[in-house]
Amino acid sequence: MTSSPDPALAAVVGKPESEAIIAALREEGVYDPARKVRERDDETVELPVTDPPTETAVLDVVEQVAPERRLPDLDAHLRERGWSDDEIARAPGSWAVVGSVVLVTFDGAAFDPDRGDLDRGEVGEALLDLHGEADTVLAREGVSGELREPSVEVVAGTGDTETVHAEHGTRYALDFSEVMFSPGNKAERARMGEVVAPGERVFDMFAGIGYFTLPMARAGADVTATEKNPASFRYLIENAMLNDVSDRVSAFRADCRDVQLDPAADRVVMGYYEAHEYLDSALAALKPGGVVHLHEATPEELLWNRPVSRLHAAASERGREVEVLDRRRVKSHSEGVWHVVVDARVD
Repeated sequence: MTSSPDPALAAVVGKPESEAIIAALREEGVYDPARKVRERDDETVELPVTDPPTETAVLDVVEQVAPERRLPDLDAHLRERGWSDDEIARAPGSWAVVGSVVLVTFDGAAFDPDRGDLDRGEVGEALLDLHGEADTVLAREGVSGELREPSVEVVAGTGDTETVHAEHGTRYALDFSEVMFSPGNKAERARMGEVVAPGERVFDMFAGIGYFTLPMARAGADVTATEKNPASFRYLIENAMLNDVSDRVSAFRADCRDVQLDPAADRVVMGYYEAHEYLDSALAALKPGGVVHLHEATPEELLWNRPVSRLHAAASERGREVEVLDRRRVKSHSEGVWHVVVDARVD
């Protein structure tokens, strides 16, 4: 007598939460990467699990009929489509799943004048097969202008550029055709929710859709957030409501230099690569003994002298002193250039 195989179980979850729940299921040790994520209906997907989750909230746990096995990586999916080793070598090596969207950059390696460009559509379809929780693949073409407006191209899927992304308990609604979002800043967004204390007064000078504002407000801080881009500002307001922190976020569609704080802030966040140009306004808004977080895109050879010296120079002009608390590389900005953050107390 033979025993029947164990049932193929799947956790039913909403599409917007699927990325965050997959991470939680992995941490709990019950996610099954050998099977494909399956769309259940327009609103939900089935995430394969080895056992019913006990620590992760899901809508339901069901038994799958005829579960589909998952190919392990993009190379395998492209090879199944008949791609040669040479073509696979020129395919994107990294991408990010943000909500229901896969963001991918096709760099120069994807194009060769003698061999031609790769089929972006096939790469996109392969990525959708690899990430069953996603429904659209977008190619990132960069950002431009003072308002940092993004350029994206739909390469596969439904073409829906709007999504809700969840990370570390914070939910971000956004439209990739209108606003920028950097998956590589994930750890820094989470960290800002950890460094603030309940009741702190924070000035987020370049709030965007709430990248840092939301985790800080969720941690109990009272945040004054400014943003000039009208699309980003609209999502900033929506996301404050989405995360139930509207009462702790005072949002202004304005140039941060035009907003006067009274009383002064305990903490100022300057999450913009050219933020050093605004240091005078940041220090004017920061109380003695307060903390500033200065972001900058810095060439390797200028680490850490350039951002730190800029802080000291701006403080000196106001007769104030700087104590550097921490210095971090957030991610690579471009070849030889790092996105960094300097935390400093200014007396």
